[in-house]
Amino acid sequence: MEAPQIKTFIDAMAASDLQELEVSHEGWTLRLVRGGAAARAEPVPARGPFSASPSDEAAPAAKTPSGPEAVRAPMFGVVHLHQGPGQPAFVKVGDVIEAGRMICTIEAMKVFNEVRAECAGRVAAVLVPSGTEVEAGQPLVTIERVEHV
Repeated sequence: MEAPQIKTFIDAMAASDLQELEVSHEGWTLRLVRGGAAARAEPVPARGPFSASPSDEAAPAAKTPSGPEAVRAPMFGVVHLHQGPGQPAFVKVGDVIEAGRMICTIEAMKVFNEVRAECAGRVAAVLVPSGTEVEAGQPLVTIERVEHV
């Protein structure tokens, strides 16, 4: 990531009411957090190109009270459940998937960020329609763990 790209993200955040912005691209992760005097910089390890890094508030997979794992949006953006118009969904209810399987993409600032399953299991529910805006930390899909996939 180069300085002009970073400046573009800073300017975009300054022009909005976003409190936090995180972008991963080509092995780099840029995390901007709006705050007062108590704001501090925190290094965020990159997890690979176009993969979202979990934060304390928005973990990619977290236990829900009913038992299934919730795959959560790592950032604000528009969720896409299909590769393109007329294409099949990345996952659908009842699919048995392996850890690392792509669940959806989230488009933020013209960048498509892949959201992947953190655990193997059966897709129990798809909680958002394709093309809608989601908030960071919002549950997208629930996965029931299974022993062997």
